[in-house]
Amino acid sequence: MLEYFALFLVFFVIIFLFYGIIVIHDIPYEIAVHRNHPQKEAIHVAGWISLFTLGAIWPFLWIWASLNKTQLHVKNVDSSDDIDNLSKQLSSLKEEVSNLKQQINKEG
Repeated sequence: MLEYFALFLVFFVIIFLFYGIIVIHDIPYEIAVHRNHPQKEAIHVAGWISLFTLGAIWPFLWIWASLNKTQLHVKNVDSSDDIDNLSKQLSSLKEEVSNLKQQINKEG
């Protein structure tokens, strides 16, 4: 009976370590997904390659996934209201620039 328990324990540890190594090598990909990194798929593939290189490139993947500076949530300007607002702002800025040009011409 003790032999079966020891055998079960050996298989459990091997499976747990195998799964744990895969999860650890996916950490850079999870960081990239969380930060909406534009190259997250490349980081994911490199993470799998890192398994075959025994984790030699894994720290560089972590750094690569953390380097993304586009964490800001950019508002989509696809809606017609936003486009109308932007066009109004543009026309008012054009008027202001022309008024400033006229003032400069009058002074000079």
